[in-house]
Amino acid sequence: MLRYAARRVAQMLPTLALAVLAVFLLARAMPGDAISALLGDRATDEAVNRLSAQLGLDQSWLTQLVAYVSGLLGGNLGTSIASRVSVWRLVVERLPVTGLLTLMAVLISLALALPLAFLSALRAGRWQDVAVRGGLQVGLSAPIFFVGLLLLTLFAAQWGLFPVGGYGETFGQHLYHLFLPALTLALSFTAVATRSLRASLLGVLRAEHVSFARSKGLPENVVMRSHVLRPAAAATVSLVGLHIGALLGGAVVTESVFAVPGVGRLMVESIFARDYPVVQGLTLVLALLVSLTFLVTDLTVAWLDPRAAARRRG
Repeated sequence: MLRYAARRVAQMLPTLALAVLAVFLLARAMPGDAISALLGDRATDEAVNRLSAQLGLDQSWLTQLVAYVSGLLGGNLGTSIASRVSVWRLVVERLPVTGLLTLMAVLISLALALPLAFLSALRAGRWQDVAVRGGLQVGLSAPIFFVGLLLLTLFAAQWGLFPVGGYGETFGQHLYHLFLPALTLALSFTAVATRSLRASLLGVLRAEHVSFARSKGLPENVVMRSHVLRPAAAATVSLVGLHIGALLGGAVVTESVFAVPGVGRLMVESIFARDYPVVQGLTLVLALLVSLTFLVTDLTVAWLDPRAAARRRG
């Protein structure tokens, strides 16, 4: 297990290095520039040149890249061009909001997907299975922003059951304000999770060791608990880990729709403001979090199902 973990950590390093290069180049390739966004279209050439020199944007891309990588090695993500605030400070302020939103979305998704997947797998080919799979098609085809606007219109604007936006002050208010955004993310992920878990459960239920356990006369609850749930748990953990990036990407849209002050909304605002350091810093932090999630996922799956880890090492 230790060798497996060390190998997975070593595989993360070139991925993060490529992410640094890609993020730097893509941020500079965005249309427009930060100087125009800050000073406006009527700024004089003198003001533009002076601000460009102050921010180091008058230097070549290679010089800027070397300075940026040197800063990263020193633990510095840079300073926001628009607000002149440390990027680390912005990340620390906004990341817990997105983290709580993503965690709530995962928990809601699992609370919906697990019983639906078991119902569909245990009633495969029957009307319950057909109803579950038919309902999932709606979740797969509905865009996140449409689902968010629909929930916002019904539950917040029309019925007044939830706030239309914001984050609140206390932890209870945080959960209350984030429920609709989390439900929006959860509904899109539930459809994928249910289909994948259903296929995994069908494979486990048809496996030889499950048939052998039943032939020995073991009660059905013992068979499900000892021979089905553990592989299903490994599949669930793997599924969540693989889709954590998609959930974070969906949080960008969801936070914009519900005015949630997380990193997704900050990312959109920084892109429009051409705030390169913030865009780069947020993207790298999210890339690091996704990579760490993949690492934890692989180690957890290896613990739950050693055969899966053996196949991956092979």
